[in-house]
Formats: sequence, structure tokens, C-alpha cells
Amino acid sequence: MFRLLGSPKRLCTGLTRRDLLHVGGLGAFGLTLADRLALAPPAHAQASPFPAFGRAKSCLLIYKYGSPPQHETFDPKPDAPVEIQGELRAIPTALPGVAFGEGLPRIAQIADRLTIVRSLTHPYPLHGTVYATTGIPDVDTKIEAQPRHKRQWPFLGSLVELLDDRRGAPPGPPQPPPIPRNIALPFVMGSKNEYPPLAGLYGAMLGQRYDPVYTDFRAEGTRLAPEINPGRAFRDPLLSIQPTDRLELAGGGVTGNAPGTRREDASARLDLRRSLLEQFEAGRRDLDRHERGATFSWQQRQAFGLLSTGRMQQALDYTTEPAAVRDAYGMTLFGQSCLAARRLIEAGGRFVTVIWDAYGLNAGSWDTHHNHYGRLKEFLLPVFDQAFSALILDLEQRGLLDETLVLVLSEHGRTPQIDSKPAGAARHHWSRAYSQVYAGGGLAPGTVVGRTDRQGGDVEATPVSPKDILATALHLLGFDPEATFPDPEGRPLPLTGTGRVRGELLGGG
Repeated sequence: MFRLLGSPKRLCTGLTRRDLLHVGGLGAFGLTLADRLALAPPAHAQASPFPAFGRAKSCLLIYKYGSPPQHETFDPKPDAPVEIQGELRAIPTALPGVAFGEGLPRIAQIADRLTIVRSLTHPYPLHGTVYATTGIPDVDTKIEAQPRHKRQWPFLGSLVELLDDRRGAPPGPPQPPPIPRNIALPFVMGSKNEYPPLAGLYGAMLGQRYDPVYTDFRAEGTRLAPEINPGRAFRDPLLSIQPTDRLELAGGGVTGNAPGTRREDASARLDLRRSLLEQFEAGRRDLDRHERGATFSWQQRQAFGLLSTGRMQQALDYTTEPAAVRDAYGMTLFGQSCLAARRLIEAGGRFVTVIWDAYGLNAGSWDTHHNHYGRLKEFLLPVFDQAFSALILDLEQRGLLDETLVLVLSEHGRTPQIDSKPAGAARHHWSRAYSQVYAGGGLAPGTVVGRTDRQGGDVEATPVSPKDILATALHLLGFDPEATFPDPEGRPLPLTGTGRVRGELLGGG
């Protein structure tokens, strides 16, 4: 995995052989498998019986770690008892007869642009990001904590990059595009809380070459987020940031705003690029001597391209947007990351992921085991409502929505029965029934798929697997979801496991 961050120590003292192996992805299992994949025959899709094949030129995925409640978002139950319905009421939307939770008034107004699925279901009420975003057939607490375990399957964005590679290229070594095809914002998932990163958003058994290119964000939030646990409040940038805070692109915070890292003039950037190039060249010569002619990997060519062209830096710099546009998204890390994602898509990005991750504490983000209503009302719902609605309208206004598939994913839903014991109440893990929304890229706008029972706890009609969403996304991006990829032993595995294209979600043409 190549990360657009780094550390001042490495930049000033030189790149070690171990660093070069890491940045280049030339470690044991990455190089051999990546080479084999590069030589794999193209995957030609069969004629699909479903409409909208290949309508999406790009995908923008929003991943909400911790899992939002279906009752307070897209499947409210106004006729249920108060211990099910909760404190938040239902409000009408732009779709007659369809209600959302009252905390999403802006999204309710654009419901006619959305595809709403109320019948997602699976058997694992765990924080299984890997289950929600890959074809892995099962998950447990052990596997979800091991990003590099041999059982891990590749992330959807990594599959898209692999399949793009298979489509063929001019003779000679493959050249990375100016904008990486698989990018994740605003930081490596799990890197800003008290536990190691979880599995999920990686190339996994495809090797590190197919990891997303990650950015970083080092500035602190400007406001205290509502407490997750008593006495554990902290400043969360997902709630509020300074207008000058930016995503980082290179070591030492050259374009970031962390304390003590404000070298932003052009000469400093050129000096840094020159230093990096010199260090990579020295490392290459060292590898030539000690590894007997090992060549640069994809990540190394990508590193050179990112440093020399500056196109990704420009796309990520949301501070150049008009104030009105930035304010529409909200001055939060999530909102500005959504804006950066739109800019990356506009610049030619193929697959861009915005992660709303737990910050400060592992049991954070949308994982509302404590202070459920305080966090929803004061933080989670208003921030998401503003940023997501602005994103959809912005894509539409720029003529990008029809060709950009927008997915909102999470691990599961939350319990129908409210737990009133914790302060602020709680809803716990629940995977038997939950809701998500999608838009653009060939989906059917203004469509509601599935139905749950009166309590929102079980699916009554049209059950949909999270694997089906992945398969449908590949179809819209122009790939045959029934194609396979090789595991480390060369055995074929289905791209999305048991996933199948769901025609109920698709628009015509």
C-alpha cells in the first residue's frame, strides 16, 4: 500500500531498504501474486440480461463504520411502540408515501434521486467491514481484526482496479494513471483510534499493489463531540474542522495543517519532490545490487507520478473551491472529504472511498452503544444529512451523477428494541434487517426496494445480501460479476462470493 503521508524522519534521513520494499509493495506475497495477475487473461463479460450494464464510469463509496440505525434513518416505524420508534419521528420525503427519520430533512428532499434498500440482511451482527465490502463468505471477530490474514478477500475498489488491469493495455510495463484508480479518504481506517486497523478496505490476497491509495489528516477537531462513553469526550474532526485544515499528500505535512507542518510554498514542495526522487533512485540502485535486478513495482511508478504531475494534489485541495460550495458540504472532515471525492471523480478518479471511521475511541462513529440520541441529534445525522445531500446535488449539477455510482455501506443495522439503561439510550448490533441508500450510475432513482416488519427487525419482502450490492456495482461498472480472481494458490474465486445482480435496483438503458 502506498500512503500519501510519510514522516519527516524518513524524508530527511533517507529511505531504507525496508521502506522501499514497503512503499513499492515488493514484499513476499505481493510481488509474485501481482505479477501473476498482470498476466491473467482479460475477463470478458457475457451479454447481461440486466439493464444499465457499464453505465457507471466511476464509483464513489461512503463507508459508515459502526453502522447507523435503520429506525432513525431510512426505515422509521411511526406506528411502532415508543420503545421501538424512539425519540425521533418520521418525516415525509420527495417520494409520496415514503418517510425518513426527522434527522435527515435535506436527504428527504432528494429522495427522488435515491435508490433505497430497506431489506438488507445477513447473519453476522459484527463490525465486519470485510464482510460488507468483499466477497468473503463468512466473518468473525478474529478475522475482522487481521487485515493481512490469508483468508481475506479483496475490497470492491481493489477488484475494480484488478478488472481494469485485465482489460488490456499497450505493450510494455503498465503505467499508473495520473489519478490513482483506487483512493481512500481521509485516513487509513482504524489509524485514529485506540486499536489497530481492522480488515476490509485492502487488496488482501491480491497483494498490496491493489490496496487503495490513502491520504491522511492530522489536524484536530475544533469542537467536542457528544460523549461516546461518560468522561471520554474529545475533539472530533468529523464534527468540525478549521477552513484551512487539509488532507495531506506527502511526508512532513507539505500540504497538511498538523501542528508544526505548515511548509506550503512551492519551493518547499519542489525540494521535497527532489529529495524523494533522489532517495527512490538511491534505493533502486541498492535493490539492483542486492536483489539482482529487481525492478520498480506499480506503486513505485505511481509514487513518481503523484509527486511529479501534481494532479492528485490539485484535486484533493478542496480549499480552492468557492466558499459557498464548501459551506454547502459542511466544515467537517466528512463533508470536506466528500467534496474532495467529488473533485477526484471530476479529475478522472475511478473508485473513491470516503470513510467515516471511529475517531479517538474504537467504539465510536456510528456504533451507538451509548448516548445514542445525543450523538445522532448533535453530530451524526446533521453532518451526514448536510454532506450527503450536497454531494448528490453537486454531482447532479455538474452532470456527473448519471455516470457516477454512489454507494453508502455499513456493516449491519441496529436493534429494534431500544436499550434505555445507558445514558442517552442505545441500539446495539443487528444484521437481520437494515437499510442503505445509493444513487446514480445506472440505478433506478426514486425506488424503494424491500420491506421490514412493524418493528423494523426482520425482512418481510425482497431480502438483499450485501454481496448483491457488490455484484450489482460491478455490473454497473461494466464487469461480469460471475467472473473470478485467483487466490494465492491460483484457485478461482467468485468476485463477490454469493453476490448476484439485483434487477430491482437498476434503471433502464
